[in-house]
Amino acid sequence: MIRLHPNSLRRFERFRRIRRGYWSLWLLISLLLASLTLELWINQRALAVWYQGELYLPTYGAILPGSVFGQDYQHETQYRDLQKLFLKEGQGNWVFMPWIPYDPFENDFSLEGSPPHPPNWEHRHLLGTDRSGRDILARLAYGFRVAIFFSFALYLLTSGLGVFLGTAMGYFGGKFDLFFQRVVEIWTSIPTLYLIIIMAALFTPDAKMLLAILVFAGWTEMTWLMRAEIYRERNRQYAEAARSMGASHIRILWRHLLPNSMVPIVSRFPFQMVGGIGALTSLDYLGYGLPIPTPSWGELLRQGQESFDYAPWILLSPAMATIVILLLFTFIGEAVRESFDPKQLVLYE
Repeated sequence: MIRLHPNSLRRFERFRRIRRGYWSLWLLISLLLASLTLELWINQRALAVWYQGELYLPTYGAILPGSVFGQDYQHETQYRDLQKLFLKEGQGNWVFMPWIPYDPFENDFSLEGSPPHPPNWEHRHLLGTDRSGRDILARLAYGFRVAIFFSFALYLLTSGLGVFLGTAMGYFGGKFDLFFQRVVEIWTSIPTLYLIIIMAALFTPDAKMLLAILVFAGWTEMTWLMRAEIYRERNRQYAEAARSMGASHIRILWRHLLPNSMVPIVSRFPFQMVGGIGALTSLDYLGYGLPIPTPSWGELLRQGQESFDYAPWILLSPAMATIVILLLFTFIGEAVRESFDPKQLVLYE
């Protein structure tokens, strides 16, 4: 069994008592778990099809052409039309569709008039469609998954680089520290937005390129924080005692200094997630983010601003979703920062 340190248990207990952050965490976890199974909730593919005594599960399987179900075309089956046909025939065949029977890339031109269309419960466009006829709820949900995983990858990479270099700078000090201080100072002067604009003009931007640029420019903040934490902790009595007992540098860092320097790593996580989501949304809004037609909150915000006079639902949906998610991360961050306050607990091993 995994046994947590008593001090860690006390920290988690303090976090649980901060109700706003605690329930925000559970709500965010629920949204993350739902985003992992979006294809079961929001998808143009059927969850299950019963046809002539045989069961088909198209959601996560291979593309099934219409000819499989007795249709006269070879491209992927139009499951919404097939559902209506089976109901009309009444021969015992059936199609079970997701709650929202659209994917984020599908253009729905079956409604009267030209898009955008307001929310329509009959056709399951619960938040309406955008100017291309795509379901807004589908693009919001899949855009949330893209933004969350992009921000998490950004946090891991920037924090990994920052912790590694900042720990080395704070522990070894001297000329090594002085040299990398100058390197970090020069690095922070690089204008990130200009760099992205130049790269977007030369290449077609994608998630990997954006991630690489933001990591290239964003690792310095964690470096300064970890340098300060390690620089302070290395002169404590427990570190001196470990050093006098002949402990290696790796053991001192891994077993003594890093456990007492986790506050910047843990407490910065929610706020860096907020920064990552905000950065991706802003870049998509400016047109320098993910390539079209990737689901994106920033792209919806741009559409909504341009068409607010006649389609306000396009702007309101991503704006409210962005506010809610950023508030959840902010509440969690405040609770984490308070519960992991280094002035209350110090680990000695």
